[in-house]
Formats: sequence, structure tokens, C-alpha cells
Amino acid sequence: MDELPIGRRVAYWRGRRRMSQQVFADRLGKSKSWVDKVERGVRRLDKFSVLYEIADVLQLDAQLLLGKSPERRTDGLTCIDEVEVEEIRSALERYDSMASFFAAPNPPSLTELDKSVNHAWLTFQYARYGVLTRALPKLLRDAQALDSSSSGDDARRAAHLLGQVYQIASSALRKLGEYELAWLAADRSMAVSQRAEDPLLAGVAAYRVGLSLLALGRARPALEVNVSVANRLAPGAGNGSGPAQLSVYGMLLLQGAMAAARMGDNNTVRDLVTGAEEAAVELGEDHNHYWTSFGPTNLELHRAAAAVELGEGRNAVDTHEQRIMGREGFAALLPERRAHHMLDLARGFAQIGDLDRAGEALVDGDRLAPSEIRCRPIAHEVMANVLRRTRGAPPAQIAELAEHMGVGI
Repeated sequence: MDELPIGRRVAYWRGRRRMSQQVFADRLGKSKSWVDKVERGVRRLDKFSVLYEIADVLQLDAQLLLGKSPERRTDGLTCIDEVEVEEIRSALERYDSMASFFAAPNPPSLTELDKSVNHAWLTFQYARYGVLTRALPKLLRDAQALDSSSSGDDARRAAHLLGQVYQIASSALRKLGEYELAWLAADRSMAVSQRAEDPLLAGVAAYRVGLSLLALGRARPALEVNVSVANRLAPGAGNGSGPAQLSVYGMLLLQGAMAAARMGDNNTVRDLVTGAEEAAVELGEDHNHYWTSFGPTNLELHRAAAAVELGEGRNAVDTHEQRIMGREGFAALLPERRAHHMLDLARGFAQIGDLDRAGEALVDGDRLAPSEIRCRPIAHEVMANVLRRTRGAPPAQIAELAEHMGVGI
């Protein structure tokens, strides 16, 4: 990237942000022709004020557009920056000189890596994405090195840990809008899970693949991968029906329901949620087997989220008020799950035109887990929607959050 002209760098990052030239031009307040000339190098970018406006719209450090090393963000404890993204990309995408890459000196022991992986999962589920993404490059390299150097029974355990690390990377990258990398990491996890000889780990990897596909706009393949693997892991018929089995099976059905909702397939959503509900009832209470957070409460969160995807904001709000609000299990969920639900609820309120409550839901989510609201592209879209449709000045707390998020009023 360093050797590219600045216009080419703008085009590259615009593509990474999945913006058309017209959308990019609209956000800059310029014409599509102006953007095209900049990207082709016909028009020079010689004003720093314009350069910083472009960097702001693309949500990246202006130093990257200048071909320099980016400065780390002052809010790094909350969000990710391009340094972390490129380091994670390097750990995931490096194929040259594989032997020397994996042959890292003194790989950690299985016990040490197991502790690091558990800590990374908790960091994710507490929505501390900035902390997590700074740790992920080393964690990926350590897990790859241990997997490469292990043999015998240790090889299976090392593969299991590597599969988990890929899943953590996929989950964090998807949250932060790096969907292609999230898909790559999830796909790697599916492959490694076969060597770990753990069908449930492979099942969790499958639904993370589905999440990445859905984020990429590939709802049909996302539905198919979730339902296909769920059918193979269905309790009974020789698969057993222990808590972990029910958890993974239930989450696959719920993710399939989310994909069906994106497609507008109400009947399939209902069938898959019903199947997941049966698993949740048999499970009895909320658990976190295989880091799924599956149980009766998470089922209701997905019921509301599916309603939002179907455009049924009223149903989503009713589900929250009648099935979730005040529920003991909701208060016990980890911050990422609760803040994610508040984001879904904000979308539901926006769909029915209750903009004040939509903004309040975002504020409530921010109190639970700031990174889940301030760092996710979908949250920025919801806030922008709320501000655009609000007549007059928004309430002070919503305006303050929008300023923290970098969403213009």
C-alpha cells in the first residue's frame, strides 16, 4: 500500500468499507465525478482539511492515506485501529515461508495457551474489543506455532485451542466490520476442528461461518450451513443430548433463523426458533457451553433480533417488554449479549418511529459495553438514522453518545 498514489489508497479503503463512489461522494458532500477524478489521480488532494474529511468518512487514520504508519487511537481501549487489523491480517493470510513462520521459538505450553484462550473468550464476551484485537496477533501466532509443533495426544488439544482462537478472531473481526477476514478465520476454524476430533467445536465454527456469510450479505449460504450442521448434531439418534450438545445445536438453529429472517422467510424463522426453543427448554437454564451463551434467555434475544431483521419492529419491542425486560436471566448474561440486544432493540424502536427510545436503547447499550455500540458499523448506521429523522435537537445524552461515536448531528 505504501507505494500506491494517494488516489489509489482512497479507492482501496473505499472498497474495503463497501461504499460505492456515489455513497462516498454523498458523505463527503462532493460529486461522484470529483471522487472518480481523485481516485484516478486526475485531481490532486493537496488540502489537509479535505484529506482529513476523507479519512473521517472512511473511519481510518489519515496517516494511512499518506502512506505512513498509522498513529494509534487514543480510544484504543474501546475500538480497533488499522494497526491491529493489519497485524491480524498478517497472522491469518501469510502463506509464504510457512515452515519458518510456524517454527516460532519457544511456543507456549498447552496449559499456558489454554489460559490465554479462556482469557480471550472472556475479553470478547465482555466486549473489550480494543484489548482483544491487540492481543490477537500474538495469540494467533502462538496457537499456530503450538499446533505445528505438537504430536500425539497433544496435537488434538493444540488443534482444539487453535480452532478456538480462529473463532475468537472471526467474532471480533465481524463485530468491527472486517467481514472478509472474519469469514477466513471462521473457515480456518472449521478445517482445524476436524483435526481436533470434536464435532461440537466444528458445529460452533459452522455457525461462525454462517455469521460471517450473513454479514457479507450471503443469507442463503448462511442458512444452509447452519441448518445442515444442526441436522447432523441434532440430539438423539446416537448424538446424545447433553448440555453442550443442546447448546451448540440450539445456537445453530438460531443463527439459521437469523439468516432466514434476512431473506424474509417468516415460516422458516418460526420453525427454526421453535426447534431452538425445544432445546432451550430441555437445557433448562442459561449456560455458556462452548462460549455460546445459549439458553432460554438468549433464545428470546434472538426472537427479538429475528423480528427486527424481518422488519417487524413492533414484535421485537413486544418481545423485549413481555419476555426479556426484568428477566433474571437477562441481567446474568455477559455484557456483549446484553448490549447487542439493546442495539437490536434500538433498531426495532427506529422501525416503529420511536426515535427517542431508539436513542435511549443505544445509550443503555453503551453503558453496558461501550465497544459494542461505539465500534460496530451497524450501531453507527442506527445512530445516524435516529439523528437524521429526529426533529430539532436530539436529547442531550443521545447527542453526547453520537459525538463519542463520531456520528455527525
